[in-house]
Amino acid sequence: MASHPYITVLGSLNMDLVAYVPHHPLPGETLTADSFATSPGGKGANQAVACAKLSRARPTAAGGVVDEEGGGGVVGVAMVACVGADGDGAQLKSSLQSYGVAVEGVEAREGLKTGVAMIIVDKPTGENRIVLSPGANHALQPDDLATLERLQVSVSQQRKRRLPDLLIMQLEIPFGTVLAALQAARKEGVDVLLNPAPARKLPEEAYLGLAHLVVNETEAAILGEVEERVLDDEAGLEQVARGFVERGVKNVIITLGGRGVYYLSQDGRKGLVPAEKAKVVDTTAAGDTFVGRYALDAVGKKGDAFDIEAAVKTANKAAAKTVEKAGAQDSIPWMDELQ
Repeated sequence: MASHPYITVLGSLNMDLVAYVPHHPLPGETLTADSFATSPGGKGANQAVACAKLSRARPTAAGGVVDEEGGGGVVGVAMVACVGADGDGAQLKSSLQSYGVAVEGVEAREGLKTGVAMIIVDKPTGENRIVLSPGANHALQPDDLATLERLQVSVSQQRKRRLPDLLIMQLEIPFGTVLAALQAARKEGVDVLLNPAPARKLPEEAYLGLAHLVVNETEAAILGEVEERVLDDEAGLEQVARGFVERGVKNVIITLGGRGVYYLSQDGRKGLVPAEKAKVVDTTAAGDTFVGRYALDAVGKKGDAFDIEAAVKTANKAAAKTVEKAGAQDSIPWMDELQ
């Protein structure tokens, strides 16, 4: 048995191509970027890195190298994904390891290209627009996750394997694969945190017993089948969140950008937590950082043992730190940077 809980992230790995521009281009407009960067990304990878960095102090020359087997912090973290058998795929795996994420579940497939995300960041506001080319991310199929064997993690020097305490997923891999993993997790009693982005309508069975649903206001409106203006006040937020709870979700989180975060739990705990003050440079990975920090409080805790308000507040603080730096994984803070 592991001495600490484990999180497995099933999701996407992309190479981010990021252009920083004076404003988002209009239809037919050609812009010259102020700067350009290439860096590891993907919602799945970003969330895994957030879990790893926020559960560990920043490595120092005296402190040695980050543990690359998913341990070494207060929570172990593993990634399950597909990349191409190419240079980008190798770089993405190496980046995850450098932050302490176990990558034995990341498969490099011959004949496929690693996923790419083209990101345009509006420098004055820090807001971004993203176009995805999924590549190898779509190689994981439902049959691969019909059981949770692929999601087991090694937790000792003897390489003993066990199921994770929390499974985190998004929707940047095939939808059927996510649904298959949800069903398998339900059978095995593994808690799931679902961040359904890019948003699309979910079947009713996806909500049954779901431990944590984390959405932004656009995603909440799409899944809740309401106009986004319904979420403009606290009454509307509660209405939409309660709809998810009535479908079977235990904890609902709706992130609202500068307005803060609304939460509602199955036992009636609810509230609107104000946003943290931050000088916005780049919003890339802010939502993924929120998910990662929230997951650290949620893993292994159920019912009254989980303080949802405290989890939201800490996650808010972590996300605010992230937007103050450019980039994705590099901008995610380490645990000691929140103290």
